[in-house]
Amino acid sequence: MQTPIYDWIWFIVFIVIMLALDIWVFNKKNHEVKIKEAVLWSVVWISLAMVFNVIIYFQFGATRAMEFFTGYIIEKSLSVDNLFVFIMIFSYFHVKKMYQHKILFWGIIGALIMRAVMIFTWIKLMENFHFIVYIFGGFLIVSGIKILFESKEEIDLEKKTVMVILKKFLPISKANDDGNFFTTIDKKFFVTPLFVTLIMIELSDLIFAMDSVPAILAISNDMFIIYTSNIFAILWLRSLYFALNSFMSAFHYLKFGLSAILMFVWLKMILGWINIVISTPVSLWIIVVLLFLSVIASITFPEQKEI
Repeated sequence: MQTPIYDWIWFIVFIVIMLALDIWVFNKKNHEVKIKEAVLWSVVWISLAMVFNVIIYFQFGATRAMEFFTGYIIEKSLSVDNLFVFIMIFSYFHVKKMYQHKILFWGIIGALIMRAVMIFTWIKLMENFHFIVYIFGGFLIVSGIKILFESKEEIDLEKKTVMVILKKFLPISKANDDGNFFTTIDKKFFVTPLFVTLIMIELSDLIFAMDSVPAILAISNDMFIIYTSNIFAILWLRSLYFALNSFMSAFHYLKFGLSAILMFVWLKMILGWINIVISTPVSLWIIVVLLFLSVIASITFPEQKEI
């Protein structure tokens, strides 16, 4: 079903207005986002996503509404690990909490563009080259295994290729220059560590999108549904980061749930090839149950800390 152009326009206009209010009204000055504020914005974005889902239901029907909600849940669940990466990146670059919202805000702008390009590209590839579906399946299997066996050891960003390249081609200052991304020293142009942090945040989002986008494409091939569910989930994620920063590591069994979700989506794709269809409502319930069980297991059996 083709989505009318005016639906794209009003969605983009709405998101732009909300982001403008965020950066120029509610967060005009750099400040540390407290838990109360973060939870409030998280609730706002969840509420807006559910209102949007209702609009989709009345305008396009129950099937597309269910696809949106399932895609929204998948993106949220698979992006949780990204919060750990955010913490690591901010810690590595010693970014003050008062500047973290600014970096995540501009990271959202980049994510809006990157997700659109990525989703459009994947869908067009699927339409023209059916074998791409097998590559999607490979992505899901590798991602599921990677999440299950990934190490908790801190990643040395200094040795990452992107950092080596940036240091060779970009003049990077040592100071953050009061929260600016760019500065001049002795009339010479420099990017600040905050800008490098932003690049790393964008890179992490791109890497995690390689997991979530193929997973959502197994649920729907409607670009409007996939993109809007992605964006609402990302906006919620960035708001929730500040609330979860201090206690998110408590859900240590979550990685098993995420791995199981990717494996299930892969199985759904495989069964689809032999004309065995798992409906969207059933898929949604399975995903929710897997997440619920992993959270309950984390609470019931807390991680034993080494003495």
